[in-house]
Amino acid sequence: MFDWNGKGLSIGDLHVKSPIVQGGMGVGISGHRLAAAVANAGGIGVISAVGLGYMGKKLEDEQLKEQAERTGEIKNITMFRQEIRKARALSKGCEGAIGVNIMVAITEFIDAAKAAVEEGVDVIFAGAGLPLNLPSVLTEGCKTKLVPIVSSAKAAKLIARRWMTTYHYAPDGFVLEGPKAGGHLGFSKEQIEDPEFQLETLVGPVVEEAKRIGEAAGKVIPVIAGGGVFTGEDIVKMMGLGASGVQMATRFVATEECDADIAFKEAYVNCKQEDIGIIESPVGMPGRALINNFLKEAKAGLRHPKMCPRHCIITCKETESPYCISSALINACFGNLNSGFAFIGANGYRVDKIVKVQELFDELAEGFQRAQGMNPAAPL
Repeated sequence: MFDWNGKGLSIGDLHVKSPIVQGGMGVGISGHRLAAAVANAGGIGVISAVGLGYMGKKLEDEQLKEQAERTGEIKNITMFRQEIRKARALSKGCEGAIGVNIMVAITEFIDAAKAAVEEGVDVIFAGAGLPLNLPSVLTEGCKTKLVPIVSSAKAAKLIARRWMTTYHYAPDGFVLEGPKAGGHLGFSKEQIEDPEFQLETLVGPVVEEAKRIGEAAGKVIPVIAGGGVFTGEDIVKMMGLGASGVQMATRFVATEECDADIAFKEAYVNCKQEDIGIIESPVGMPGRALINNFLKEAKAGLRHPKMCPRHCIITCKETESPYCISSALINACFGNLNSGFAFIGANGYRVDKIVKVQELFDELAEGFQRAQGMNPAAPL
């Protein structure tokens, strides 16, 4: 396996061969198959915790069935546990790791985080809000790392101050997600195109803040840069700015192992730059998505739900929402894009084919080698 010129990714005592974290994508887009494939390639594969109990899939694990019946655990959490266990089984003995992405805005945020710790995941990534109480889920002796997703040095400082004051615990790392990311964005509409808020501008200040926090806490806190990272050359650029690794999501959708339907993946392959736009999400944040007929009809007021079936997002204004976002994303995951839509990063139009995860890692490694002046023809 290519060792990325010795530049793997360390988060505390967790070390993986590749500096690549696969971004968490819900609902159901990044499940156990994708996460395991990324871990097997030497990166951190990530399962999205959002809405897994709403997808109509069966609970196959008999032990989990019995546990859920005994404790009354909701299906979202039990299905989440099952995805983690499946990913573990498919990546046993790998040189990567299994992480989870949990939106702060979901109603069962803390329950999902507790389940992740109980299942022994390597990393919890938490964003779409400030995870101010996340360390409360840690148990004595657990190895799970806690990595907030932030959009600024200010947010990193705020989270760290709360954690250290209340829990005497500093973040194990930060994901800095820039405005070119897909999905929900931690920026205003005006900031999305503002040069002062682009990833390249934000990395330095967040790296410096992470260094200050780390010095106070006596630990090294890596920064993982994401949002628009597309090539191996981009990885070298981010690491040259001080990042210890990168987060990539859009590129992993067009892989054979991605858990979404083939129609979802083909929407990425077939899209053009002008098909990608910013939407107002029902959860109260701007988001970047593939603009299709469903979203056009929603904007025109033709998709207003008659009732909220799930109450899944704390920030969702149920009576004002133009559509149910969980239903729309679930439909899209199953390939029904007439009744849903796909989130996508700003560079998604550059995706031109569906490949295996290992092929994608090989392509990224070649670009990484070229950018570092190494021999890309050398065996990986």
